[in-house]
Amino acid sequence: MRQIVLDTETTGIDPKQGHRIIEIGCVELVNRRLTGNHFHVYINPERIIEAEAIEVHGITNEQLVGEPVFKDIAEDFINFIKGAELVIHNASFDVGFMDHEFGLLKNCSIRKTAEVCTVLDTLALARNLHPGQKANLDALCKRYGIDNSHRVLHGALLDAEILADVYLLMTGGQTDLNLSGKSGDNKQSGGEDIVRLASDRKPLKIVKATADELEQHEQRLDLVAKGGNCLWRQ
Repeated sequence: MRQIVLDTETTGIDPKQGHRIIEIGCVELVNRRLTGNHFHVYINPERIIEAEAIEVHGITNEQLVGEPVFKDIAEDFINFIKGAELVIHNASFDVGFMDHEFGLLKNCSIRKTAEVCTVLDTLALARNLHPGQKANLDALCKRYGIDNSHRVLHGALLDAEILADVYLLMTGGQTDLNLSGKSGDNKQSGGEDIVRLASDRKPLKIVKATADELEQHEQRLDLVAKGGNCLWRQ
């Protein structure tokens, strides 16, 4: 499963008033593991950034003068997110701006984000898991024990990296491992018979966890337990 954790920064809060995207930050998850692949770009919005927005993200008009416009990065951006599930906090905001930008493109068949990928909103997920509690990114970092002390101003790539950690902890940490590769009928996903170990093989060596490793394991389970039931302790 390929997921793209995404965040944007903008010139204001409403694309219907002509506001534009000025920064996109994405990190890639494959089978719930960060791959190290990312997409990050600053964009010249061809308009003035509102003062209130600058106070949030710290990006000034002067900084974006020499940056590409959206149409120049659109193809690379679409190729990066195509076919993935986007993981976004308050997805309606970012997707609204993305749809607006796609709609302004003259030589592109894509008009809506939904045409190239699906979307998972972690804000809705957090509200479902923790009804009545704060669900902004800072509050979730505190709840799940994630250090975001280096986060003074918002930044799209930094927020995407933090959100990836939050999302993985909210949804149970590391995914289950399918060591056999079974698809349900004693076959591997590619259709080949599973290679079985010989019955007379030597016993496998058992390597036990050290005391330090056990302590780190318990600390990780403590973090998982903060998000709800911890299956590993049932």
